Amino acid sequence: MQTNSFSCRPKSYSEAIVKGDYYRFTVLTDRLLRFEWSEDGKFEDRASTFALNRDFSVPKINVENGSELEIKTEYFHLIYDKEKFSPDGFLVYFNAKFTDWGAPWRYGTPTDWNLGGTARTLDGCDGACDIGQGILSKAGYAVIDDSRSMLFDGNGFVEGRPAGDRIDCYLFCYGHDYKGALKAFYALAGRQPVLPRYALGNWWSRYYPYRQDEYIALMDEFRTRGVPLSVAVIDMDWHLVADNLVPHSGWTGYTWNGRLFPDPGKFGRELHARDLRISLNDHPHNGIHHHEDSYQEVAEFLGHDTSAKSPILFDPANPKFLKAYLEILHRNIEKVACDFWWIDWQQGHYSRIHGADPLWILNHFHFQDQLHHYKEALIFSRYAGPGSHRYPVGFSGDTIVSWASLKFQPQFTATASNIGYGWWSHDIGGHMAGNRDDELVTRWVQFGVFSPIMRLHSSNSHWNSKEPWMYRDDSNAIITKFLQFRHRMVPFLYSCNVIGTAEDQPLVQPMYWQYPDLEKSYSVPNQYMYGRETMVVPVVEPRNSRTNLACATAWFPPDLRQVDIFSGIVYDGDCEVKLYRSLAEYPVFAHEGSIIVLDGNSRPRNGCLNPDSYEVLVVVGKSGQVRLVEDAMHDRQCDATQSEEIIGTFTFDQTSGKLDFEGLPRGEWTFSFLAMTSIPECLKVVIDGKDFTESSSVALDYSRKCLCVQLPKQVLHSTSHVSIQLGSDPQLSVLDHKARLERLIRDYQTAFEIKDNLWRVVKASNDVPLNKTITSITALGYDEEIVGPIIELLLAVSKG
Repeated sequence: MQTNSFSCRPKSYSEAIVKGDYYRFTVLTDRLLRFEWSEDGKFEDRASTFALNRDFSVPKINVENGSELEIKTEYFHLIYDKEKFSPDGFLVYFNAKFTDWGAPWRYGTPTDWNLGGTARTLDGCDGACDIGQGILSKAGYAVIDDSRSMLFDGNGFVEGRPAGDRIDCYLFCYGHDYKGALKAFYALAGRQPVLPRYALGNWWSRYYPYRQDEYIALMDEFRTRGVPLSVAVIDMDWHLVADNLVPHSGWTGYTWNGRLFPDPGKFGRELHARDLRISLNDHPHNGIHHHEDSYQEVAEFLGHDTSAKSPILFDPANPKFLKAYLEILHRNIEKVACDFWWIDWQQGHYSRIHGADPLWILNHFHFQDQLHHYKEALIFSRYAGPGSHRYPVGFSGDTIVSWASLKFQPQFTATASNIGYGWWSHDIGGHMAGNRDDELVTRWVQFGVFSPIMRLHSSNSHWNSKEPWMYRDDSNAIITKFLQFRHRMVPFLYSCNVIGTAEDQPLVQPMYWQYPDLEKSYSVPNQYMYGRETMVVPVVEPRNSRTNLACATAWFPPDLRQVDIFSGIVYDGDCEVKLYRSLAEYPVFAHEGSIIVLDGNSRPRNGCLNPDSYEVLVVVGKSGQVRLVEDAMHDRQCDATQSEEIIGTFTFDQTSGKLDFEGLPRGEWTFSFLAMTSIPECLKVVIDGKDFTESSSVALDYSRKCLCVQLPKQVLHSTSHVSIQLGSDPQLSVLDHKARLERLIRDYQTAFEIKDNLWRVVKASNDVPLNKTITSITALGYDEEIVGPIIELLLAVSKG
């Protein structure tokens, strides 16, 4: 265990420090302040689980040190009476107005309007839970209390804080510059790592005692049915659980269950041959007992007396035990069949080191071990507090199967970015209890496809497994289609993953990050940005029995029109709209100027490797640019030891109507211009200065309402410069949704007279002003569930 190579820079420059006998202030930036109080006058310069790097460039500071201490920067003015911190004697004013009353922050008082953070677990949740506080607040300031966190000792291990009355906190006062606050947070606490590409595909997980051949057959069934996977998770029954040899509850185990897995090495090889990575569940709390395969080897390393077959107790606070735990116990299993571990710690916050949470120790050293021994590092574990973003991926715990659970998860996922935690993985479909509800599972899968990590999971129930074909035919087809789309998104997601790490941008962001001064952006907590290009409005309510449609309320930001990437429907900005969708549809939007690169295969293969064809979605109306990041190590035919990053740049200029791109990975390329239903007369395809319009395939896809241009594959290479020219200032088409409206009304489970009255107004809509059409619809006096879907589409007809 190479613990001594952990890199951090915890000591601040002396010029940034203002210190007294019992207090110390460190001005990390002109908007980030560390404040400490210590009864013995000693202060902490070691790294904590939250704060790794404090060597920020020293900002401009003005200090007045009289009877009171005053510290001023461009953004805040601190006043302190030099006594033990109190609301009366320690306050900070801000040089900006974010509340109606302009009140200062006072030590120890609640931080008003905090926008939330995240929680350690959703275990047992049937709806919302307390999500704590993050570093963002509508009031413009927030505090992280780091007084009790575990420390890194500078010699490769951890230790607790010294005893005594100590305060160690950080005041973020970035106003409504939420992205600036997160940039400072990542600078202080360390960046999110880049995830391995395979983590972005579909994970299969189930708490169930699979047999080896049964599991392989299931993976083959997924492949036969066209459902791609990238990660195979084996819950705790991979090891001995209820065997007579096991002297405890059986949750902890490190010996393959030979009855279920007679040849685990072959099992691992067969999964890898199917382009799947393997994760094994580990509940480490019961230690290593005498029946385990590695018991003797670990005992010899630790000098443990085995004469009485006494167990080696789990002791993460002992560095020698931790070394044996990782480099003997776990490595022996990894050599057989394990690419990364699911660390399922549920046993509390305490260890033999005061203040050292075992979950923190496990997350940190497991991830460091992966970094030192493997090309790509990943663990799957629970959130331990601020700073946990350094150890992805997060396991959110065992939720109840209910609409209330689904309704909370989008908000929970988006809000976690307020504390820098961007890679949550939920039990998609819910874990336990609840009822069989195919519609609920279908909507949950659709959300999962547009969440950070897509992992199907369920409890040890004969009736709750998440194979798509276990559900009714309509749900099966829809779930399959969306799971395929998840793998189609991998080029987009991997680029967001790499670029987001470099630019401190989590994949999922609440709407108020982009529009902090618009009150409406705070009113849609379930709506979120998914990368820079797409916006998701999750459906979290069941369908209406009469219309067969579910409703979700969306807020469309100003200045940009939005296109539903699945239906092609165009919406104006700066409005709130009720969206109605059938079970097969999900509201995901791309704004004008968006460029989204997808896998071009309708049935992607396992493993998330680089595709051999691409589809690029383009929304005209505004200029835009995006980068595609691929890596040669993810090619199917490459030498797996080689890594060569390929960056393709796509630029659309609205004025000229030109889409230019270069740096193409090899493969076939199709460009789909959404909400364009005619072929421009001046359309031209130029490759390396030569006109290839005639040899390109140009067609209209009426079902998707888009213009498709497929490039001639034989002339493309990695250094090609390609230009697709649409003509100056191209616009989204004015779409006629009459056919969609007819299908919608036909499906209504209502009286034929109601259908006739609705259709009469719809048919006449082209010949009368829109406001009169809307008035005629509402004048019919039908319920909102009946007229709402029609009004939504009538309003969309005029967009363009």
